[in-house]
Amino acid sequence: MAVLRPEHAPLTLTDVNTRCVLLHDAGADDVLVIPFSREVAAWTPEEFISRVLVDGLHAAAVVVGANFRFGNKAAGDVGTLATAGAASNFTVEGIALDGGPQVWSSTYVRTCLQAGDVEGAAEALGRPYAVTGHVVKGDQRGRDLGFPTANVPTRGIAAPADGVYAGWLRNLDEPGSEPLPAAISVGTNPTFHGERERRVEAYVLDRTDLDLYGVAVEISFVARTRGMVAFEGIDALVETMKGDVVQTRQLLGV
Repeated sequence: MAVLRPEHAPLTLTDVNTRCVLLHDAGADDVLVIPFSREVAAWTPEEFISRVLVDGLHAAAVVVGANFRFGNKAAGDVGTLATAGAASNFTVEGIALDGGPQVWSSTYVRTCLQAGDVEGAAEALGRPYAVTGHVVKGDQRGRDLGFPTANVPTRGIAAPADGVYAGWLRNLDEPGSEPLPAAISVGTNPTFHGERERRVEAYVLDRTDLDLYGVAVEISFVARTRGMVAFEGIDALVETMKGDVVQTRQLLGV
């Protein structure tokens, strides 16, 4: 969609590098990424099979979802693959889709996120939903209020619905570092008028010493604690944030 109809392309759940890491963690030995283009989109199913599966990979077995479609105008399906496999000496298996009553898919996960249902998204993904990005300098209001946050812009990212969440922050620039418990805000800070940029802000519990500007982080969502609220004054905001921290501790067991 990003290539053929970019104005209708959905927000991404993961980038290519993250998908490679997830596949490696799931047991894949190697990942081959084929850059998609209008030229590739024009390949017939037979061209795709010949170029990628037979000549490129010398495939012995192909496993896809039962609803897999490929080739120009999605003309190929599992049956197309099986017929080609019989002629080119590779086996084909179509795997039934998991989930129910609505099958799990990227569309399903986006629907969960739009509703703030990060638990539902995690059930489908098999892991908590997370966003990654480099921490940018914000307005530093959180620091002034005693809750310094790591700010990650959400441009192009399928972030959960506006609200406050319990979750974790992990420093990706330090491989092997432990995730840190965090109270996470998603939205535009309606208490402070004039702010329009949507972003993810994570306050690491009990830590005011972290310098994360420019650092790549992963922020994962465990549970939603409340919706976004515009407060009458700073005191009410601070008291609510203290409550968010207490609830986050309880949800994360820290």
